[in-house]
Amino acid sequence: MDKAARIFKVLSDETRLRIIDLLKNQSLCVNALAHFLGVTNAAISQHLRILRDANLVIGEKKGYFVHYHINEETLSEWEVIAKNLFKKSTLKEDE
Repeated sequence: MDKAARIFKVLSDETRLRIIDLLKNQSLCVNALAHFLGVTNAAISQHLRILRDANLVIGEKKGYFVHYHINEETLSEWEVIAKNLFKKSTLKEDE
């Protein structure tokens, strides 16, 4: 349950959800994310730090910029955890 709680805490911010949505389709740098989302570079950097710490995004240096993309392995792992959390239990009440 601790891992599920951590996952949902990371996903509890609308800006982070919007970042994830953008990065699902392409890799982007901080400037591009800030432009698309209409927030400051500093705000994007703070959200990316949280997403990096959770291993959900990976940064790759390209020239002078770091481009971020989704870590597909972590995304798949989180999907399984979320599905299991909401799956009906197979245990009977009197067990």
